[in-house]
Order: sequence, then C-alpha cells, then structure tokens
Amino acid sequence: MEAVVNDNGPVLPSKGKKRTWIYAKKPSGSFYNARQYVGYSLLLFLFAAPFIKINGNPFVMFNIVERKFSIFGNMFFPQDLHIFVFGTLIILVSIVLFTAIFGRVWCGWTCPQTIFMELVFRRIEYWIEGDWTQQKKLNNGPNTDARAWKKMLKHTIFIAISFLISNIFLSYIIGIDALLKIITDPIDSHIGGLIAIIIFTALFYAVFAFVREIVCTTICPYGRFQGVLLDDQSLTVAYNEERGEPRGKQRKGENDEHKGDCIDCNLCVHVCPTGIDIRNGIQLECVNCTACIDACDAVMEKINKPKRLIGFYSLGQIEGKKGFKKSRVRHIIYAIILCFLMTGFGFMLFNRSLIGGSLLRATGSTYQIREDGTVSNLYTLELINKSGKEIPFELVPEDRKLAIQLVNNVGKLSKDGSAKISFFLIGEKGIFEKYKTDIRVQVVSEGEVVENLKTTFISPSGS
Repeated sequence: MEAVVNDNGPVLPSKGKKRTWIYAKKPSGSFYNARQYVGYSLLLFLFAAPFIKINGNPFVMFNIVERKFSIFGNMFFPQDLHIFVFGTLIILVSIVLFTAIFGRVWCGWTCPQTIFMELVFRRIEYWIEGDWTQQKKLNNGPNTDARAWKKMLKHTIFIAISFLISNIFLSYIIGIDALLKIITDPIDSHIGGLIAIIIFTALFYAVFAFVREIVCTTICPYGRFQGVLLDDQSLTVAYNEERGEPRGKQRKGENDEHKGDCIDCNLCVHVCPTGIDIRNGIQLECVNCTACIDACDAVMEKINKPKRLIGFYSLGQIEGKKGFKKSRVRHIIYAIILCFLMTGFGFMLFNRSLIGGSLLRATGSTYQIREDGTVSNLYTLELINKSGKEIPFELVPEDRKLAIQLVNNVGKLSKDGSAKISFFLIGEKGIFEKYKTDIRVQVVSEGEVVENLKTTFISPSGS
C-alpha cells in the first residue's frame, strides 16, 4: 500500500483504492544482520519467559481474568494499583524519550509485529516461493500443481506457527501451568481455553498471512502518535536529497558533476516492507527498519561512492534549516522525568508489604457492652499473600490496651492465597476519651510487622 506524497506530506490511499500487494526484496547488509541479532534474541526471550519461574512464580504473567500479575517473579494484585500506575507512566515516558531521540526505530527493530513478519513469516516465503520477483511471478502465473503445493505448504506452516504463537500468548495471560493443563487434559474440561487458542491462532494467521504491513501503516496508532513526538533533533531514516539529486544512471568510476549520487536503481523501494519510496521524504509508513540503508550502501560501494546516501539524519538536517544547532534540552528533561519515575517505581516495588490487607468495621455495627463491662467492636479483614510463599501470621493491636478475639482463626496464608477474617477488638470502658478513635492493627509474621492497618474504635465514653 503505497502512500501518495504531495507538498503537504504523506497521504494514505483513499478507501476506494485497491490494495497493492507488497513484494519486498530479501534484505541483506550490516543493519539487517544487527536486526537479526536483536530480533531473534527477543524471540528467544518471548518463547522462554513463560517457562521461567522465580520463587515458584512466573517471570512474567498478566492474568487479567483473575486480576493477578507477575513481574520478575513478584506477584501483584489490584491493591498494588499505584505501582502499576507508575509502571505505565514509565512505559509512556520511555516511548516519548525513545521516539524523540531515535524516531520510529522501535517499529523496525523491536516491535513483535515487525519481528515475526520480517524474521519469521517473510523468510518462510523466501524459502518456499523465492525472492520478490519469483513470488510475484508465482502469484500472477497459472494455477499449476507446483503453485498449489507451494501455497499449501506455506500456509500450513503459517497456521502451525500462528498456533504456537497463540499458545505462548495465552501462557502470558493464564500462566504456563494452566496452559499445560489445557493441552494435556481432556478437551471437554477446557472448552473455553480451546476456543481462546483457536481465536488467537486465526487472528495471528490473518495478520501475518494477509493483513501484514497494514498493521503498521493503518491500524497501529503509534505511527501517527510519533508525529507529535518528533522534533528537529530526532533521528530518522532519510534520503540525503542534497547529495543524491539529480538522479541518473552512472557507471563505476564515472564522475559527472551534474548528477547526484542516486543512480535511480529503486532498490530502496524494492526492499521496503511497507512499499514506500524513502526518496519522497519523511513518510508516515516508514518504520525505520533500515533495509533501504543496506540496499543503498551496497550500490554506493559498487560505484565507489560514499555510503549513507540513505542513513540516520535529524529532521533539522533533512529540512536544511539555517543555523541548525543540536540541542538536547528536551531529551534531558524527558530523561530526568524517567529517572524520577523509575526511582519511585523501584522504591515501591522493593518496599511493598508481603501481605496486602483491607480492614473495615462490620457494616452497620456499633460498639457492644459485654457482660464483664468491656467494650467490643466487630471488624472484617481481608488479607492477600504477596510474598510468593506460605506465610504464618497473627493479628496484634498496636495499642496494647486493646485485645483481639478471633471469630474464625486463620494462622497461615497459602502461597498467593487470600483469607477473610472476622474478629472483635476489646477494651476497657473509658480507655478512650473520644467516641471515635483512630487505631491500628498489625499483621505480624515471624516477629516482624508486615502490614499496619488503620481503622476506628468506637466507645461510649464520648457519647
């Protein structure tokens, strides 16, 4: 899907225009080799992470259904919302900072869509159907048996890989143990899980077999979002028009002062996975994959011209602004904000309590005068174990003038478990001067206070 470029910038094709199928030439070069190291390392992590456990907890898990999340083996629950808020802010500021400095490099180098598309699915196409010209010839050619076998083999492999990805994706949501149960147990025991796997498989297959680059050029909002993040200092893949124009065919060793270095070979267009011509200027569809840089550098080497006719340039350099000077003030401000957020996130992460609790007075209740003349208040306590192991505990009032009488005695919290406890706080009549007095109940485990819960105690002395 090629963009139409006018004086006002890139314009997406109109809704009525038929989609142009993109046949990308197989890339090669130093940047592509670096992308493979980065991409395959991330793929290895993606497939290995669900199997890694720390203290019995998944290394990474986002169980939205049960509202349980695990990051680096630490379990998080809805009570840890403030930590997630900081985590979300860190991700947003990181995106802003990364984009402001390096443009859309995330899309071309680390985005899962690009990694799977360029380093897995498209390589399978190269292996089965050949390079871009062979693929185009095959698709436009007659329906032969050879063509049918190649298509069947390709799409069978696509479906198999999509099925594998869907299982890995699901393991990040429900955990690898729950996924293995779905796989090994009888089908009728996990109909919901089977349906989820089928839906994810169909979705991934449709994206990588048919939707492809449209995810980057139209569906994903990040391409449009980056427009407000770029400034004169932002680096982006661009064509050096001043050096390259006017274009014209050249031979090795030829030095025509009236011609630019661009020989108009169109290799930069042929290798582009989104089908744009980088020589038309900054475009929304460019994902900074650097395939065009590798292709152009190879041509420059052959004609004995300097490399980087296409390369990483700042927007100020591309636009040729007079008096352009590099300034990092904006980037420094983003970095300072990011450091502040990461410091706060780290403090909250490593100083959070092992047990989360919610202590409430029994709904609609007031104090009670007992037969022995003491005053009691009824409370309901909900505890969640966030320690990653079984933990013993006891409840102790901070004010030693009060005593606790448990209605249901719970002395341990199972790993990642929770408990609901009812108890009375009992004190002598007249120990508090006010009708309502703020008090605290401590949750003590192995002699250490792991949680301090605040509530109120009602007594008749102030009435």
